[in-house]
Amino acid sequence: MAVNVTDLNEPKVKFCMNWANRLTISRFFLTLVFVVAMSWDWKYGHTVALIIFVIASITDYADGEIARRFSLITDFGKLMDPLMDKILITSAFICLIPFHAIPAWAVVVVISREFAITGLRLLALSKGRMLAAESLGKHKTFWQITTVIFFLLLLTISELQGYEVVGIMPPWFQAIWNDAGSVLIAVTVLLTLFSGIGYLWKNKGIIEME
Repeated sequence: MAVNVTDLNEPKVKFCMNWANRLTISRFFLTLVFVVAMSWDWKYGHTVALIIFVIASITDYADGEIARRFSLITDFGKLMDPLMDKILITSAFICLIPFHAIPAWAVVVVISREFAITGLRLLALSKGRMLAAESLGKHKTFWQITTVIFFLLLLTISELQGYEVVGIMPPWFQAIWNDAGSVLIAVTVLLTLFSGIGYLWKNKGIIEME
């Protein structure tokens, strides 16, 4: 029986999905459940959406910790972890527009930034380079998550108390919704723009190579 020498010398590549990457992928499916909970008009939908979003946010922290602690950092994780974050955050921001929580222009800014950075990472990948997330980008993600949880928490309170967030609401509730919400949105948008511009500038060499 003839043995192919090439087959013996050729390294076998085995795709292994470690626990950190599994958590990363789970965030995509949690996002789908979140969108369904926010889109359907049913009792306690916002409460369920809040719980799902918090769980998804925890996986964002957990997958990174597991990857670093057990040396499970992979190119797949470097690419997909920030991508899953973007899918989760942008989905949440879009779902909050009908409730007048986050203005459409702010959502456009966030989505435009995320598309630009994702495009840059894919361009770098095509040139054999892997661009990982930076600390400022992680701060941006933290504030984005905080903003979403803030509005989801208020939506949950309104759901349990019978308030109408798009209509008449108690003065204290309206003050928190408008004032605190505006501050969170402003901080989030500024960090989103600043981190995006800084990331593009730092990696401008990749664009200049085109």
